[in-house]
Amino acid sequence: MSKKLVINTDWCKGCGICAAFCPKSTLEVVDEKVRRKDGADCILCGMCEMRCPDYAIYIKEEDDD
Repeated sequence: MSKKLVINTDWCKGCGICAAFCPKSTLEVVDEKVRRKDGADCILCGMCEMRCPDYAIYIKEEDDD
């Protein structure tokens, strides 16, 4: 099973709460939307997912084939 960070920019209002709680400072707000910083190493801890009030960011689990 593999995991990846998913950001739904349609739902993101750019509040920055997810970025503030990211322990690795992986996220940033640019043009009122959150995004993953270039070269940033996300550890897929889920803190952003837990804190996002709009459910715009989450960790997706996928089966490895």
